[in-house]
Amino acid sequence: MPQTLIPILTFVAVASIGAAVVIARQAKVKRLRMRLDQFGDLAVRTDDQTSPLRSLLLVIERLGQRVTPQHSLAMLRKRLAHAGYFSNSAAMIYVGSRMIVMSVGILIALALVLPLDLMLPVKFMLVLGSGFVLSLGPSLYVDMRRNARSTDIRHHLPDAVDMLEICVSAGMGLDMAWNAVSDEIRQVSPTLADEMALANLEIHLGADRATAMRHMADRTDSDDLRSLVATLVQSEKFGTSVGDALRVFAESVREARQSRAAEAAEKLGIKMLFPMIVFILPAILIVMGGGAVIKIMQIFDAL
Repeated sequence: MPQTLIPILTFVAVASIGAAVVIARQAKVKRLRMRLDQFGDLAVRTDDQTSPLRSLLLVIERLGQRVTPQHSLAMLRKRLAHAGYFSNSAAMIYVGSRMIVMSVGILIALALVLPLDLMLPVKFMLVLGSGFVLSLGPSLYVDMRRNARSTDIRHHLPDAVDMLEICVSAGMGLDMAWNAVSDEIRQVSPTLADEMALANLEIHLGADRATAMRHMADRTDSDDLRSLVATLVQSEKFGTSVGDALRVFAESVREARQSRAAEAAEKLGIKMLFPMIVFILPAILIVMGGGAVIKIMQIFDAL
């Protein structure tokens, strides 16, 4: 009887462990799919489809669909993807938001300019100029988001590569090390962690590693990530040590980051020149020469 139970219990244990691994992997893929659907979406997802915010977003999206040129749609979606907006409706909402902001600016300018005693062409130029300036608001916001994402990735990528090199040198496979680094780096850089998780999801869905990593570099528009992809692809293609390649790449990226920091420090003096002349120098002149000017005015008044 015990000899019969041993194979049965062994089979049950192996089947349970295998089922647990499969369930855990499916749950992780499900979480990644949910993150892919929610990541960077401009629209706030809500169960109440009749909410005012949802209705407003739908109106903006429909307006954007009518005025968005189809030939520039792909380029616009790529630009929004660099800023972290991957939703299909992001481009329409972006264009619709610019149109609404421009219309509001024109209406406000009309209310302010019409009562003024100015020539009609001057009023017309002021109204159009106000609408155009306000319409640049969404574009500036998208550019700020894109620059912030690029800076965050560029700042934390050397640390992520260091952890990836440590994991690979310790004997972990590249895919397993990639997942571990993605989980660890999330605490300091959610942007880089999300991009790594999306690349991992593409690999799980059937894409090869090189393609998934190239897509990650295209989404972020990061030259450092493109260099990392090229390093990993070449290392895998020619059979060289991945750990050594990652170590050299991390050192080069860190040196490039230090060079950019030194360059920014050198430019700081010139950048501070204009605000010093406009804001600080007049105050210094008033403090230093204000008493003398008052004294000279009193002397001339006495004469």
